[in-house]
Amino acid sequence: MSAAVSNLVISLVSMQVAKKIPFEDPQVLLYVRIAYVVVQALVLGVYFLVTQKIKSKNDQTVLKYVEPASPMSSDQGQLITITVKDYDLQETSKAVRSVYMGIAMMGFLHGYMAYTQPLFIQSLMGLKGLYDAKTVAIHLLGKPAEGDLKRPFTAPALFGAATGAQTDKAAIDEAEKRIGKKDE
Repeated sequence: MSAAVSNLVISLVSMQVAKKIPFEDPQVLLYVRIAYVVVQALVLGVYFLVTQKIKSKNDQTVLKYVEPASPMSSDQGQLITITVKDYDLQETSKAVRSVYMGIAMMGFLHGYMAYTQPLFIQSLMGLKGLYDAKTVAIHLLGKPAEGDLKRPFTAPALFGAATGAQTDKAAIDEAEKRIGKKDE
């Protein structure tokens, strides 16, 4: 099951479970708030630890790939040359920004709009996001960077078709030729 489908299933199931929780009870609400804060702190702490591991490994292996152009653009893909360390730090930074955006959304939904069910749901989704993070799998769990964990990471679509960068030699050579022509 792809990550997107499992996220959808977890969201739907947790919404049904959240309907059964008596959020109007101040004690229950306090526990849900504490659980949310603890989960978010745990997730940010794990990403901090991953960042430290990436920096300590200092993998300077060069990674070349052609980043796909946006669907609405007539441009061709852009050649990216980056080290594995910088790529992993970039991906971890994206994950941390995602956590911060989720916290900001929860601040609005719970603090301003007074919705309580999303606190419970986002606590579960925070842990699921950590489980799905490829940099966590590589650097903390020690899984080899092969298959789904091969860099550059592919972004799975909702129903299985993965989209991502081109890493084949022909695509890289073509992009290098285009760059060479532009420089002349």
